[in-house]
Amino acid sequence: MESYPGYLNCLGNGTLQQTAKTLMAELDDCTVCPHQCHVNRRKGELGYCHSGWNVEIGGYEPHFGEEPPLVGTYGSGTIFFSHCNLGCIFCQNWDISRKKGHELSPEGLGTIMLELQQEGCHNINLVSPSHYVPQIVAAVLYAAERGLHIPLVYNTSGYDNKTTLERISGLVDIYMPDFKYASSETGKQLSCVPSYWEVTTMAVKEMHRQVGDLVINEQGIAHRGLIIRHLVLPGNLAETAKVMNFISKEISPTSYINIMDQYFPEFKAKQYPSLDRRITRTEFLEAVDAAKKASPTLRLTHELLQ
Repeated sequence: MESYPGYLNCLGNGTLQQTAKTLMAELDDCTVCPHQCHVNRRKGELGYCHSGWNVEIGGYEPHFGEEPPLVGTYGSGTIFFSHCNLGCIFCQNWDISRKKGHELSPEGLGTIMLELQQEGCHNINLVSPSHYVPQIVAAVLYAAERGLHIPLVYNTSGYDNKTTLERISGLVDIYMPDFKYASSETGKQLSCVPSYWEVTTMAVKEMHRQVGDLVINEQGIAHRGLIIRHLVLPGNLAETAKVMNFISKEISPTSYINIMDQYFPEFKAKQYPSLDRRITRTEFLEAVDAAKKASPTLRLTHELLQ
């Protein structure tokens, strides 16, 4: 039996209203993400993510390029947020993460959520939400009061503040973090952030604590749980085996993991010899094999390189 979307339960007991109020106030001295910039976004001060009081989006649509349990028949209602709290030198979406987008109030964002639901989307898919959590919660409150009732997908880089995640516990139905690297040194070199491993491992643990393993209904549509994405990098820069071992031992041996083969040298990657090529078929098959060795019960999804 499908669960009621979490944010509707929170709307009914008053915690959604209180969480929106508390988080919006936090923007006066922003500690929303792990950077802890302490800027006043209400007054237009910008921190690491270059994001202000309102949200900025690069676009929104019923999206059919996500994992099958999210797409179904009518697509995933995807909202692409501008800016990012990572600085990946190989960013595949730099045209969104590095450019100013269309500015919206929380009410405007909530209206988009309702529009995507009206178009038949199976969920609301929030891409790169970490630096806009307060505004997103306020938007969900606005939309839920006006009939929003489909699952909420938190589609993140994985570099999330555990405290912020704890504050939205119960609001998110499906977490979908990237798990990029197995070391903080690599995170510093390739994504320009400190303590990547420590931050991401704590965040993914908290996500799983809240929603558990992925649950898919009889129609093949996900309505609750954790989906982990892992992008295979050239030369095993991501140290895939270590990532998979952590997931199987510290998260769940039945985690749902999408091992992705679509790396290509985008943004600044061609300036770095270790990143200036696509991965080989052998490298990808080795990554898949590493996941299978970590736990034979991991639920893997991937497409073999042609």
